Amino acid sequence: MLEAVIVSQLILWLAVLGLAATVFALARQIGVLHERVAPVGALITQNTAEIGEAAQSFEVVDLAGRKIQIGGRPKNGRSQFLLFVSPSCPVCKKLLGVARSFARAERGALDLVLVGDGDRAEHEALVKEHGLEGIPLVISPVVGMTYGIGKLPYAMLIDAEGVVRSKGLVNSREHLESLLTAQESGFASIQDFMESKSRGAAA
Repeated sequence: MLEAVIVSQLILWLAVLGLAATVFALARQIGVLHERVAPVGALITQNTAEIGEAAQSFEVVDLAGRKIQIGGRPKNGRSQFLLFVSPSCPVCKKLLGVARSFARAERGALDLVLVGDGDRAEHEALVKEHGLEGIPLVISPVVGMTYGIGKLPYAMLIDAEGVVRSKGLVNSREHLESLLTAQESGFASIQDFMESKSRGAAA
């Protein structure tokens, strides 16, 4: 009886050690894969506002009654960062707090404008819930349709000349910042930058 207990314990310990070795090997492999994965910026999708082209201009009014110019050459000579959101989009709601912080940090370089589509009361509740009173929010389905926005949340950077410099689907502060990095680096997106880097290394 005692021998059976000892044998079972030995088998159990061998199984535990084997499992530990397997977990260690998997963790090491995950680390290797993580090193090989390039940083990903905002994901570009196809729409009608192409990078490098002038964005169509709109004269709209935000929820606070302020006149807002979207696209074209802004009178204040600042770049414009458009963030397309919806009260029914869970990811958009999570991103709004990040967007508010982002707008404050970049206040000297660009203007953040939120663009929505739908019920005014729902958007007003969204503004109140997330403390967005200082950020213009425009309800205009025409803007979204003209720029070809399909999935949300989506961001677009328009420079002081009214030209689209970067754009993409976003869901984190890193994605928002990647659009600024794309403009500063001269590449349309972080993906383009990584592809160019890879081609250079191959050459």
